[in-house]
Amino acid sequence: MMIKNIIRATAVFSVVLMVWLIIGKTTHIIGQVGDSSGLVNPNLAGEEELHALPHLTDKLVQELLDHRPFLSMTELNNHLSQSLEGGQLEELYERFFVPINLNTASRNEILLVPGVGDRLAHEFEEYRPYRAIRQFRREIGKYVDSNEVQLLERHVFVPININSASDEDLLSIPGVGQRMLHEFKEYRPYRGIAEFRREIGKYVDSKEIKRLERYIIVE
Repeated sequence: MMIKNIIRATAVFSVVLMVWLIIGKTTHIIGQVGDSSGLVNPNLAGEEELHALPHLTDKLVQELLDHRPFLSMTELNNHLSQSLEGGQLEELYERFFVPINLNTASRNEILLVPGVGDRLAHEFEEYRPYRAIRQFRREIGKYVDSNEVQLLERHVFVPININSASDEDLLSIPGVGQRMLHEFKEYRPYRGIAEFRREIGKYVDSKEIKRLERYIIVE
């Protein structure tokens, strides 16, 4: 009888452990910002990197450096549209883009993503709210192949909960390295965005705070 009870208890424990692992994997959010390999970030690129891009004249490069950070792709597009035409912008955005928030981007902003038309833009909106970038991969992968999903995700992000995000999550934010990772974690838990601005503002200026806070939420 005692052996049977031990076996039964072991079986129950195994089931509970399995459920816990499944829930943990489901709720833990990994890699919120899409892999932007090969894509130049307008807010982080150096002058030499900007000059290497198509259609960016010396004048435009200087204007970009003076006006950044651009807090949305719409803002960048409005600025560049004063100097460049549609075809030039399309070519440029294949290599140069401000990542868009999958949960808040307008239809017009989504349509700035290379390769996205009205039908696919509708699908982007259909699956809101996104909780993780892998959700985007899964849902949009119903309409395009894996190679196209990989290209699309370079242009998008899902905001990260600054209080619970893993190191991997935080390091996926463009421009965040080990030093800033340490500071992000040092002041947890944040009770609101104002506290994030105050504490991280000890290390970077107000422009950089605005750029960084695009990628986070406080919960």
